[in-house]
Amino acid sequence: MPSPAAPHPSPATLPTDEQLRAAVAREIPGARADLERLVRIPGVAYDGFDHQHLEHSATAVADLLRGCGLTAEVVRAGGQPAVIGHRAGPPGAPTVLLYAHHDVQPAGDPRLWDSDPFEPVERDGRLYGRGAADDKAGLMAHVAALRAFGPDLPVSVVVFVEGEEEYGSASLPDLVAGHRERLNADVIVIADSGNWDVGVPALTTSLRGVMNCFVRVRVLRQAVHSGMFGGPVPDALTVLSRLLGTLHDAAGDPAVAGLAAGSAAPLDLPEERLRAEAGVLDGVRLIGTGRLVDRIWTRPAINVLGVDAPTTREAANALVPEATAKLSVRLAPGDDPRRAYEALCAHLRAHVDWGAEVSFRYEGGGAPCRIDASGPRHDAARAAFRAAWDGTEPVDIGVGGSIPFIATFQEAFPDAAILVTGVEDPHTNAHGPNESLHLGEFARVCLAEALLLRNVAALC
Repeated sequence: MPSPAAPHPSPATLPTDEQLRAAVAREIPGARADLERLVRIPGVAYDGFDHQHLEHSATAVADLLRGCGLTAEVVRAGGQPAVIGHRAGPPGAPTVLLYAHHDVQPAGDPRLWDSDPFEPVERDGRLYGRGAADDKAGLMAHVAALRAFGPDLPVSVVVFVEGEEEYGSASLPDLVAGHRERLNADVIVIADSGNWDVGVPALTTSLRGVMNCFVRVRVLRQAVHSGMFGGPVPDALTVLSRLLGTLHDAAGDPAVAGLAAGSAAPLDLPEERLRAEAGVLDGVRLIGTGRLVDRIWTRPAINVLGVDAPTTREAANALVPEATAKLSVRLAPGDDPRRAYEALCAHLRAHVDWGAEVSFRYEGGGAPCRIDASGPRHDAARAAFRAAWDGTEPVDIGVGGSIPFIATFQEAFPDAAILVTGVEDPHTNAHGPNESLHLGEFARVCLAEALLLRNVAALC
């Protein structure tokens, strides 16, 4: 149990930058060792995976928090296990909620990895392994910062570590509703994003939302001989291909009316950098118009994720009667998943060829968000970043991916300052093979979080 809270320290008694720098440096080796232990736990929340690994992971997280002097318990709301920890600071101190998640993406084809995805390996200053960055390093940044303060934590802290973020956070609203008083905070730090580049820290201030759905076209009651009927009778794959081709205009911009779009932060993303980060093949042109940061942060994107139809190996000389595609729409801030779904369905109904039967199924979605990153608490974060990166000015960035639960936190805690931080960089390859963590940047993130907690305490 934590010791009784001491009086709230004055700014003059708070640790200096150099004291925190030394304390964090002392804790980095242990934080890395614990991170490697977490990476070895293959906790995937997707259906079809062994969820006992998530139970093991949640228990390990709770033990780490207890080792920082927090009371911690494993909680759930019908989904995978989450962990909530709490430690009271001095009387009158602000409360900071530290968020991360302990589940990870599936590793995918192990042949695409240069080493075992669940056996952490260091190469060229980076730690490779599934979850090494997303988001077990985010969790360990919280732990390292708490350890650096030891018994002299200057703020009250709530740590909330989710267990199914990569699978859509379905139980998160119920978890927040069921533990709302425990999670209430003045500042919320969400360590699940990234920085602009190695050596350049960032606050994430906007994120796109997401909407996934299925479209099915049907033209025949059953497959029929392609020689006897091909010509006048259409096949479903041709109809579906033509229909999917209407989703973009000639330049590659989304052609669905009614989707929101906006402008991003005034940053320049060189095409060469984007091509290298995405692994775009030589000769393949980028699609769309306008600034690249707009296209990936604040404008919609429509992608075909998969198609259900006969494989080439199984394909007979027969007209395919029906075919289904899974579509994903990334939503600009200001849009709504259900509204985007209706707009997409209206577009597809209007553009399906030859009277084919078309039907739709909504899979799910998450709201986009925009964060007001002004005010003293965000200034405290920027000062922490500036110090941790030795004077480099942090930038505000958007993220093209989605963290839908941020909108949940905004709605549940409207008075809290939400700070979206993270350990990833352009070379992390989160969700892909050979995910990795830049170990030097990890140390800076740990220091920045300790400085942030100190700076927030100094505001009171």
